[in-house]
Amino acid sequence: MQTSQRQPYLDWLRIIAIIGVLVLHAAMPFATGEGWHIRNKETSNVLLELVHWLHMFRMPLLFFISGAISYCMLQNRTGAGFIGLRFTRLFIPLLFGMLVIVPPQVYLERVTNGYKGNFWQFYAHMFTTGPYPKGDISWHHLWFILYLLIYDIICTPFFTYMVSPASEQLRKRLQWLGQGKRIFLLVTPAVIIYTSMVIQFPETNALVGDWCFLLYWLSFLVPGFICMAVPGLMDSLERNRRFSLQLAFISLVLVNYVRWNDIEPWDILANWKTDARTYMYLAARALCGWTWVLAAIGYGKRYLDRKHRVLDYLNQAVYPFYILHQTVIVILAFYVVQVPETVGMKYIFIFLVTFMISMGIYHLFIRPFTVARFLFGMKPGKRKTVIVPHQKQVQTA
Repeated sequence: MQTSQRQPYLDWLRIIAIIGVLVLHAAMPFATGEGWHIRNKETSNVLLELVHWLHMFRMPLLFFISGAISYCMLQNRTGAGFIGLRFTRLFIPLLFGMLVIVPPQVYLERVTNGYKGNFWQFYAHMFTTGPYPKGDISWHHLWFILYLLIYDIICTPFFTYMVSPASEQLRKRLQWLGQGKRIFLLVTPAVIIYTSMVIQFPETNALVGDWCFLLYWLSFLVPGFICMAVPGLMDSLERNRRFSLQLAFISLVLVNYVRWNDIEPWDILANWKTDARTYMYLAARALCGWTWVLAAIGYGKRYLDRKHRVLDYLNQAVYPFYILHQTVIVILAFYVVQVPETVGMKYIFIFLVTFMISMGIYHLFIRPFTVARFLFGMKPGKRKTVIVPHQKQVQTA
């Protein structure tokens, strides 16, 4: 039996994943060893470890969920209708974000590097400078939206086939993956892609040249769609959730043991690019990311598959929140890093104030207005129906 309705646990997990993105990005100005737009003088190895852990699986989880949600979106749409919807919900916010949301981030980064002009002077010549980082035109954190749009367009023929009656036999065969521990075969493509390509093509999020991660992220999105199309696979993830968490914990300990003891292959091996131990370590990193995703899906399906009156509000807010949050963080960090407070206090301030400002902008300036909802990729607001009381006609003699 196919699942046609959107599942509440997917929305809860997406909300949690976006909060995880906020946790990570708020830590970036203080994370030792991580280059970012605004840097604090003092750094924190604790926040570095938080960033490292979240970075391994928070975007893979979002891509997996996006694939699963795409299946639900195609239930009552043609392939052309799906592409049209994704263009409206993804390309318009991406374009708006690059023109309005992202430029303050680039401007403040340039100011920290010595730029003396005001924002409007910067904006006036921004379009003549070329793409970031050499130029000033950038999508910054909105790369996720661009990649998702490209994936959805490319995968539409496969997606439409999978929701059609023609795929019934294939879906029956895929039920085989739901038996026992076979569901963990889903990790194989990601492990192969990451292990074989990441050295030559490290992550850039720049689209052109980002060949490893273009395929790597896709290896989460497509399984997300397939697991939704074959409900037995989601059931298997729920049954195997504890084993997934065990693998995730063991692989994280292994990866961090290597990192914390400074024995990563490129640090201790002269011929590390050709040494088998390098690729074993890289495979462990990819396995770690995937197993955290599988554990999150399994536990989410088990414990979060229920609606709540706040879910609809948060589910609508989460996309505009994602678009806004990093710009708010960069603006706050630009000023916060200049004050003599502890790293911990600065981090807590940036996290909490970013959350409040982003949610405030959504609630007051995006949610109520049709144009703003369109620019931020939201559905049109529901029109309120005004009920006019029936008036009795009184006849007079």
